[in-house]
Amino acid sequence: MKRLDRLTTTELSAWVQQAKTKAEYGKVIDRIPQLALADPGWFAVHICCKSGKTISFGDTACVFPLMSVIKTFSLLYLLEHLGAEKVFGWVGVEPSDAPFNCLEQLISDRGHPRNPMINSGAITLSDKLPGKDANQRTLLFCQWLNQLADCQLSLDEEMLASVRLTRSTANEVIANYLAQAGHLENIEIALDNYEQICCLSGRVEDLALLGKLLAFDNGCISPQNRRIVNAVMSTCGLYEASAEFAVKIGLPMKSGIGGGLLAIVPGEGAIACYSPALDRVGNPVAGLVFVEALAQELQLSIFG
Repeated sequence: MKRLDRLTTTELSAWVQQAKTKAEYGKVIDRIPQLALADPGWFAVHICCKSGKTISFGDTACVFPLMSVIKTFSLLYLLEHLGAEKVFGWVGVEPSDAPFNCLEQLISDRGHPRNPMINSGAITLSDKLPGKDANQRTLLFCQWLNQLADCQLSLDEEMLASVRLTRSTANEVIANYLAQAGHLENIEIALDNYEQICCLSGRVEDLALLGKLLAFDNGCISPQNRRIVNAVMSTCGLYEASAEFAVKIGLPMKSGIGGGLLAIVPGEGAIACYSPALDRVGNPVAGLVFVEALAQELQLSIFG
């Protein structure tokens, strides 16, 4: 039996309670009004195993925007549609030691985004998504994910309106610099599409189902592209804290400021958490505490 398959609800409950006590050390993001409405005490987890077993606990009915977790899947989408050579001509795969919306790093890198998991890389890839405008691109992307993963993502229009109302000036500056460097064809479409895909929303179960695409072969995704995305998640998925958690946890992971956290256990399954209180880097505090406890107890690290 696989290690994730051995998990019981009792064990899960104990680790969730332990993780929830740490949420007080984080803070719900307040820059986007709609995100600020989240209760810092909310916590949900859903685990999908290769065997078909699922286990969930907590506030699983909560619907939340994937925010930066979606960057993982826009990368996968473009790899599947356009190939690695083309995609990595636009963005690099180098880890970043700067915040996810850092302009200075982009300037020092001469306008070439360091990786797809920071904003400069994700905005660049949003400019390349198939479709005539941002609305069509988002729709096609969302339909592709729902069909492949059998999940039920949808665009949260209220969240999108809130994001547009408080559009990040850092992202606008980054987009302008990318355009000057010749990396964007259309600044407005790239930014609009980036904001839309970040507002694709679902429950923690939907996030776990997406994770299954990266956890094991299902005949839908190229094994090579799956390996590429997991590798980039491992080194870049938690921003400048990625190396720290590669040591502590040892799983490909991606976080989002909406509180989502996805961890991949290659060959076994996917672990999805929702906990909206974030640390100073922008990672969900309770989600990381939970996954760390789980990974250490079940010896899930990919590094043996």
